[in-house]
Amino acid sequence: MPNNRRRLTGRVVSDKMDKTVTVLIERRKMHRVYKKVVATSRKVKAHDESNEVPLGAIVRLVESRPLSKSKRWVVEEILDTPADMERRKLEARHAAQDVRSAAAEETEDAAPAEDMPSEEEAE
Repeated sequence: MPNNRRRLTGRVVSDKMDKTVTVLIERRKMHRVYKKVVATSRKVKAHDESNEVPLGAIVRLVESRPLSKSKRWVVEEILDTPADMERRKLEARHAAQDVRSAAAEETEDAAPAEDMPSEEEAE
């Protein structure tokens, strides 16, 4: 597709239709008067020719010609799938446990040195 088309990134919230997914586009912008960051969201329907996009996936959409009454976007790329997200979460959890166990081993090695009486207590 031509590169001058708009592209959006969002999360698939429904894949119940044939060759169509519903994608939630979340956007954060600053309120022009109150200067507070406001989160806005909208749902768009996107064409998924092969029905391969799973529920919960992060996808990149590209603008297209009208494909139906409500479809104006096509899924260009699947950026992240729920299975990959879960795998990374488990890897991070294991890495954190490894760090904690290494820190515990260091404190156990240092503990006997702390049990030794200080010079003032020895006198």
